[in-house]
Amino acid sequence: MNLSRCTPLLRLLGELAVLFVLYLIGGRLAAWSGWPIPAGVMGMALLLVLFAIGAVQPGTLQRGAGWLMAQMLLFFIPALMSLLDYGSLVRSEGWRILLVIALSTLLVMVVTAATVELVCRWSLRHES
Repeated sequence: MNLSRCTPLLRLLGELAVLFVLYLIGGRLAAWSGWPIPAGVMGMALLLVLFAIGAVQPGTLQRGAGWLMAQMLLFFIPALMSLLDYGSLVRSEGWRILLVIALSTLLVMVVTAATVELVCRWSLRHES
């Protein structure tokens, strides 16, 4: 997959199309397997497998992924607006919700850091 020769707009659209197709395939895999895993997570796992076997280079989808990351705030607006419907719950249980968010965020950061460290050590060991 060589998108480097395209104009910037076509490259962005192509990368977004690839990411969307991976999302759709992830949805099909989730439905087929019966696992309660979101389509996006399955698509990301599929992308990780493609990176691991060398079918896709990580820099190939950099522009499309970067654009999606820049627009990420738009994905959270519906979730934030739903808080208006549950104001009384947030007032009474807000500290517990914040505690769960803080602990889960910390856990994700620690697991991500440990995974990156292990992968870096593994790749350095296998380079020599």
